Amino acid sequence: MATFDCNWCGKCCQSFGEFIRIERQVSGRDYFCRYGITDELFPVHVQPEFADEIEEEFEESDGGKIPSDHKGCTFMRRSKEGHGFACAIYPTRPTICREFLCYRMLIHHPESGEVRGKIIGINELRTHDELLQKIWNEKIAHLPHPFASQHDAVMHSHGPGAQEAHGHESHIHAHVKGVGHTDDHEWVANVITILASHGYKGDPVE
Repeated sequence: MATFDCNWCGKCCQSFGEFIRIERQVSGRDYFCRYGITDELFPVHVQPEFADEIEEEFEESDGGKIPSDHKGCTFMRRSKEGHGFACAIYPTRPTICREFLCYRMLIHHPESGEVRGKIIGINELRTHDELLQKIWNEKIAHLPHPFASQHDAVMHSHGPGAQEAHGHESHIHAHVKGVGHTDDHEWVANVITILASHGYKGDPVE
């Protein structure tokens, strides 16, 4: 199993993070928040380097509403180290954030070990390898998957740009709706077998 490696792109925070709302402040760095879709209520403790700006925004906001110029989660902040985004409540982030992985399988070249692609959700491959893309399109993309039977229960879009975003978005909403991947071991095994038959190694992410 590969270990998930976050690159702090902030896409997940911009997507389902917009449903996280501060309900009340307990202290200078402590808040109670609610996740709007699952209705989960959870306490958070803000990291010291972000405490002042979040407290100031909360005091100026309308009941914890995210400022219009702040896209996504109110706790998503520019990294103080100058690379990507950081989570101001990372140690106390809610369940939805702890369980989310934005890609679920790495695909390696068996000899060099080089990562040649990433599987996002169940229906998207990110790769620059033309042969791997061809294998995906012809052999894997149409494999039956348990998630497909619950397609209607998951919010998603077929509008402009949906083809690019659909894998990422459907994976986010699968977690939001509780449609996990615990029942898709057969699908994962089939993908790994197909990849191996063409000289690639599929490495599921934990």
